[in-house]
Amino acid sequence: MGTSAKILVVDDDPDMRETLQMILESGGYTVVLAEDGEQCLAVLKEERPDMLILDLLMPKMDGFEVCKALKDPRLAKYADIPIVILSSVQEDVSQRRYELETGVQLDVDDYVEKPVEGSVLLRRVGRIIKRVGK
Repeated sequence: MGTSAKILVVDDDPDMRETLQMILESGGYTVVLAEDGEQCLAVLKEERPDMLILDLLMPKMDGFEVCKALKDPRLAKYADIPIVILSSVQEDVSQRRYELETGVQLDVDDYVEKPVEGSVLLRRVGRIIKRVGK
């Protein structure tokens, strides 16, 4: 496969971060890690990844809050970074919660429910990376 795309993986579970890192690196991606939403925003500014794989349920600042924060005009330069939600929460439940909290739909590029097979994740990530031309 081989690509130079950089992917930021955000998950509070160290085993999940490690697993996702191994899967993505096996697909030729560069991986950077964050363990919560606050760290995600800091790493986002520092590393400028091509894609974000984001868990929803995390301490400090969850994935919903990250999605809201990325709508802030001060973070506008990160607005086109594709976001893949990887969560154990069903998609329709997440969409509804976000809608109730913000009044808008959860605007992400893909939604993958845990557990996910490595080949499925690589295929879906690859499709998005190809679409955005990275």
